[in-house]
Amino acid sequence: MSTYDDETPLEFFEEPETLESPERQRRRMRPQRRPGGPRRPTPPPPGAVALARLAGFVALAIAVVLGLVFWVGSCQGKSTYDQYKSYMDKVQPIAQSSASAGGTAALAKVVNSTKLTLTGLQAKLEEWSRQQQQDYDDALRLVPPAPLQSAHQQILATLQLRAIGLTDLADKLAESGTKSPSKVAEILVNQAKLLSASDLVWAELFKQPATQTMKRAGVVGVIAPPSKLVTNPVVISFRAFKVVYRRLHATSGSTSSTPARGLHGSEIVSTSAVAGGTTKVLATSSPTTVNVAASLVFDVVFKNGGNFDETNIPVTLTITVFKNTVYTKKQVVRFIGKQAEQTVTFGNLQLPTRAFGAQATVNVDIGKVRGEATLSNNHDSYPVFFSLSH
Repeated sequence: MSTYDDETPLEFFEEPETLESPERQRRRMRPQRRPGGPRRPTPPPPGAVALARLAGFVALAIAVVLGLVFWVGSCQGKSTYDQYKSYMDKVQPIAQSSASAGGTAALAKVVNSTKLTLTGLQAKLEEWSRQQQQDYDDALRLVPPAPLQSAHQQILATLQLRAIGLTDLADKLAESGTKSPSKVAEILVNQAKLLSASDLVWAELFKQPATQTMKRAGVVGVIAPPSKLVTNPVVISFRAFKVVYRRLHATSGSTSSTPARGLHGSEIVSTSAVAGGTTKVLATSSPTTVNVAASLVFDVVFKNGGNFDETNIPVTLTITVFKNTVYTKKQVVRFIGKQAEQTVTFGNLQLPTRAFGAQATVNVDIGKVRGEATLSNNHDSYPVFFSLSH
């Protein structure tokens, strides 16, 4: 007999619920592709999307960095250009002022004045020297870009040379005393070499190096200004100084209304009509046919027949037709040495129609100088017929 009762319940040994394995849970049923239908794209492998995003961020960062580099570079380039441009703009008026203060153009204009005296020329030279000193002070206040520091020093050296040279010219004139015109001219020529040297310093030691420096720095469109004092070397030549000094010395020596005792006076040598390379000497005794062309001029030659230098001699040419004046012009010879000859040219005649076909008269008058006693050879009249040139 069994000790177990067949009807004894065994529920407390219940079987646990069956659990599916993880692998079986992840499996999905894929719908079968119908024959002939489109194939679905293969999904990217795990991590590919993240890698692509990282690459995009890296490319964006590189682009931003490159943009900043180019932007900073352009800003630096613009800043460099502005520095050089601002500096050269301030140098420009100094260069112009210096070139006009005592330059040969200004000097020629002054010495050709009929009212100029020796002391007046000295005062003008001193005035120009003060202007050069003012230009020096203005340049001293400029702040050049660092690479142009050396070139800027040459601007200052140029202005110093000019100020010193002009002052010394004035001093040498004041010290001329009884020296001969040749000796004074020699002294002045040597002193004027400082003015020529200043042009060389500006051109070779400032302008050229500054231009090269800006080229190396990549600065385009900025120009180092020129400043040339001696544009016409003839004005400061030995002969020019000698003539000017003789004239001014003669004028300054005549402080009274009484001229130096001795022979004074001028005389007409000849009057000629010159046109197209042809010269016709006019005669006082018979008419001369003059072919009129655009190039027609009258050359009047006169001589200082006295024993003294003369200054400021007026020479007048007048053309009349039936005693009616159709042309007149006066020129002043500022200086003529004793026994020297001078040619005075009259052009731009612009004769009216009535001057043709009728006898006209060309009158020449040489002005009287102080102490001149004989005036009969200061005037001549020449009968002429004007004809249109073919």
